[in-house]
Amino acid sequence: MKHRRSCGLIVALAVALTAAACTNTIEGPRRAEGSTTPIGHVVVIYDENVSFDHYFATYPRAENPSGQPTFDARADTPAVNGLDATLLTANPNGANPHRLDRSEALTCDQDHEYAAEQKAYNHGLVDAFVENTGGQCADRSTVMGFFDGNTVTAMWNYAQQFAMSDNFFASTFGQSTAGAINLVSGQTHGAVPVDLPGYVANGTLIQDADPTHDACSKSPTVGFSGRNVGNLLNERGVTWGWFEGGFRPTSAPGQPIVCGSSHPNIGGHMVTDYIPHHEPFQYYTSTANPQHLAPSSPAMVGKNDAANHQYDLEDFWSAPELPAVSFLKAPGYQDGHAGYSDPLDEQRFLVETINRLQERPEWDDMAIIVSYDDSDGWYDHVLGPIVNPSNDPANDFLSAPGECGMPEPGAYLDRCGYGPRLPLLVISPFSRQNYVDHQVLDQTSILRFIEDNWELGRIGDQSFDAKASSMATMFDVDQTKRTPPLILDPSTGARPG
Repeated sequence: MKHRRSCGLIVALAVALTAAACTNTIEGPRRAEGSTTPIGHVVVIYDENVSFDHYFATYPRAENPSGQPTFDARADTPAVNGLDATLLTANPNGANPHRLDRSEALTCDQDHEYAAEQKAYNHGLVDAFVENTGGQCADRSTVMGFFDGNTVTAMWNYAQQFAMSDNFFASTFGQSTAGAINLVSGQTHGAVPVDLPGYVANGTLIQDADPTHDACSKSPTVGFSGRNVGNLLNERGVTWGWFEGGFRPTSAPGQPIVCGSSHPNIGGHMVTDYIPHHEPFQYYTSTANPQHLAPSSPAMVGKNDAANHQYDLEDFWSAPELPAVSFLKAPGYQDGHAGYSDPLDEQRFLVETINRLQERPEWDDMAIIVSYDDSDGWYDHVLGPIVNPSNDPANDFLSAPGECGMPEPGAYLDRCGYGPRLPLLVISPFSRQNYVDHQVLDQTSILRFIEDNWELGRIGDQSFDAKASSMATMFDVDQTKRTPPLILDPSTGARPG
């Protein structure tokens, strides 16, 4: 697969949308200062551990068994690069892909380590998932399972109403922390300490470790040097924040910080809301809120105060005006991570959040981006391009033992990528409708979109945002054809009526 950069697309989007704004009234709040397009509010909902095939393998064809939410695709629905008849019935892996019913929403967790995921793709043969990423499941073939529009009904309905990508990849292989760090900095190198066996290799994070600058973290912890998008936004005076369920401490004032809030998932198991290694800005001294301090007032949410732009989810909804850039992280039981969460709990969070956002005045200039931090090791039949090679003998296995392509001299190692293919949705009045984007994108395409929309510049130091393709083609520049809101049922994901 050839990786093609499309850096000029965001410029084209900016020019087209700005020109349209001169001839069409932009309703709602004014654009954020410095924005290059009428998009003045970006909300990134970052969920957990889903490959593209795990949610969209047979899109837009659902089985529609009796008693479950149904999905009937529009006649003009475009095709995606999903599983064809051969891959469904004569798959080269140790088991064929199989549909997981709505009653099977709670699944075991899969193995999604940096090396294991590379091995699953087996030098491009894509045939070694069961033995490498089958996790601790009693039946390792569970890794080949997928849901359809009778379970992830909301996701399929959003895809039909708005825009989706079927060629979006994790920037690197590996677990949640790598995906979160790539989203905000495009750079998993710069870890401190530079060597932590099993967690950090050659100064690069390769496995989940809690952030050093967080009172709720558990050992081992890791910090990061360098910069992230929060630093860039601060320099431009753009309001922003990361909002995570359970960030507000449950301990009494003056006592050691405890992040102890929890909720039951659909199986009745109590799950702690706040997961420190899902909070990327806590890894950086410049953007951390180690003591989980609350904002000084709702009006200060998104601005500079002791909270340092790190908040509880409740703070997001308390703000009289939403920040220009917001990252939302569900509480654990609703983040979609197999093993403790599930697609039905995740769907409720997504639908309730997106319904509320569409009813706010900021919706008129908003872009909601729904994506994921990693694939959990779930099977996906598409191998992405090697955009960042690495040849660490201990950890790289993608193209050959000890190799993920051949890096140039001086390149940071243990950032093999692109990693697994993931879902990506853009929900916005400016989204193309019922549209599937096929260009190669990665997690730092989201970062790049934010950078370009507010003219922030790049992170630098071999960050992936300099290589990322633009998301501009997922937007409709025709102001006269705004995509209308879509209010869904949180329990079923179904359209009204």
